[in-house]
Amino acid sequence: MKKAVILLMVLTIVSKVSGFLRDLTLAYFYGASEISDVFLLAISIPTIVFGVIAAGISTGYIPLYSRIENKLGERAGIEYTNNLINVLMVLTTVLVALALIFTEYLVKIFAIGFEGETLALAVMFTRFSIFGVYFTIIIRILSAYLNYKKVFAVPSLIGIPMNLVLIAAIAISSRTEWIYVLAMANVVALFIQFLIIVVAAYRYAFRFQAVFQPKDRHIKEMAALAFPVILGSSVSQINRLVDRSLASWISVGGISSLNYANTMNTAFLGIFVSSFVTVFYPDISRKAAKGDMEGLKYTMNQTIIGVLLLIIPVTAGALVFAEPIVRFLFGRGAFDETAVTLTTSAFFFYSIGLIGTGVNLILTRVFYALQDTKSPMINSAIGMGINVGLNFALAPLLGIGGLALATSISALITVILLTQGLRRKLGRLNLTKLVPSTLKIVMAAGVSTLIALMLYGAAEGVFGMNISLVIAVSVMVLLYFSAVYLLKIEGADIFIKGIMRRFKRKRN
Repeated sequence: MKKAVILLMVLTIVSKVSGFLRDLTLAYFYGASEISDVFLLAISIPTIVFGVIAAGISTGYIPLYSRIENKLGERAGIEYTNNLINVLMVLTTVLVALALIFTEYLVKIFAIGFEGETLALAVMFTRFSIFGVYFTIIIRILSAYLNYKKVFAVPSLIGIPMNLVLIAAIAISSRTEWIYVLAMANVVALFIQFLIIVVAAYRYAFRFQAVFQPKDRHIKEMAALAFPVILGSSVSQINRLVDRSLASWISVGGISSLNYANTMNTAFLGIFVSSFVTVFYPDISRKAAKGDMEGLKYTMNQTIIGVLLLIIPVTAGALVFAEPIVRFLFGRGAFDETAVTLTTSAFFFYSIGLIGTGVNLILTRVFYALQDTKSPMINSAIGMGINVGLNFALAPLLGIGGLALATSISALITVILLTQGLRRKLGRLNLTKLVPSTLKIVMAAGVSTLIALMLYGAAEGVFGMNISLVIAVSVMVLLYFSAVYLLKIEGADIFIKGIMRRFKRKRN
């Protein structure tokens, strides 16, 4: 199991890197412009509208399929899978028809600032991309099917060919001015994903069948399982909808700048938080199942310290070096000074919420381990309300940065709400024991960041911005972990010793 988790983390990182390269390519050829805004909006509308349904279905699929196969055999499980796919294809056709009829209204909801040629282009792009939802539904279900069969590599890696197709389409459309290539690229990429996932599923006994029984009890059970997940997913998607819609109103290139900044922060969270949580979540779940609440609290606190150990210095570095990082990653091609300014503002204010978002992931998993999915959903809804309200309050003052700051503040408030909810469930959480370690982490991060900033200022005139940034960040990392080791931070020492043991094993 540990090998599977490590493999999955590595594959996820590889897939995220390919997605990041896609955004770098878009930034290089189109910068933060009307076309980049339209492209990102067109591929996000199907994701937001249909993605929540797909997420709910794929989450509820595995436990139900497992029960059917255990009771009735694999053939019954495959028949259920086909029935689910076919029922969803009919439902999707109805939704696609409505989306095609009301495309302009749909685009205006997602981008209130689009008008004239930009609106017309967005409508055309969206009408192409909406057909990709057929493939998305099947990809999600068959990915869940493969995961049940303990096949993790294919579902994790199918993002790579998709991103390669999009990268090629971005480059071709820019060089040839065949804008329709960009419009059709997402559907072509999803079709390739569909072919790969179907071939993989066929290797594990799956076969398409003409089964259509919408009143089947398993379909009803699936709907009951998926509904809470769909509601929870809808909350975060509504946040994205409001953010992007207001971004389109604030500035040309606003959607793109917000997306580029969010991509960087998501990468930080994926590499430094999600992997950590993935490793500790099974242990938290086992302790919850055994009723060992003291052990659960201890593991939760160790996980929080581990995440803070990584995310606090990342936050400090992102805040101090926001503009150099944006210039280093995106500052070339069509990515002009306006794009740099907009993206830097969003990246800076998103970074304030990294700690809140990271701890949020841990606390939410603790609720799930306690078999409570309702509390996180309610708190997410409250956070969404706060986020939307702050969007309208801060956007006029800070522009694109105000939208990012609203997201960060709502993430921090949600952490407070989740903590209070856990206290009601578990009593004392012993969080005060984390204060000494947290203060040491903050001190180590603060000193190393300050020295790195001074070094960057001294080196920039000699080596230029990019090389100076690499030198400064490298020194910061070295100083920070040296300080952490010398300060003997409780909880962090377990993490460091684990890395040292693994390093010694590799040398031997």
